[in-house]
Amino acid sequence: MLKIELVPDLLHCIHTVTKREYEDTLRRLLSEENGNKKLGKKLELLTIMLKEMDFKQLRRESEKYIREGKQVKFVFYLKNNVPEYETQVF
Repeated sequence: MLKIELVPDLLHCIHTVTKREYEDTLRRLLSEENGNKKLGKKLELLTIMLKEMDFKQLRRESEKYIREGKQVKFVFYLKNNVPEYETQVF
């Protein structure tokens, strides 16, 4: 199962981090001559996340910990073709 780990911070909310990861993955995928199946799957998951995730809720969830000086990591994955996530706080 493909999992994507993203870490927001005080300067970049989870939506921004996700968009940047999408753009980076797309750029890398387009630069490869034969394509890359793993990057293709990652891009597919990121696309679904950007369309379907409630980033306002994710931002609220992460900001309270970030303001306390903690690090938050979201782990995204598909479960039955539905985007799911786990939150880890350090």
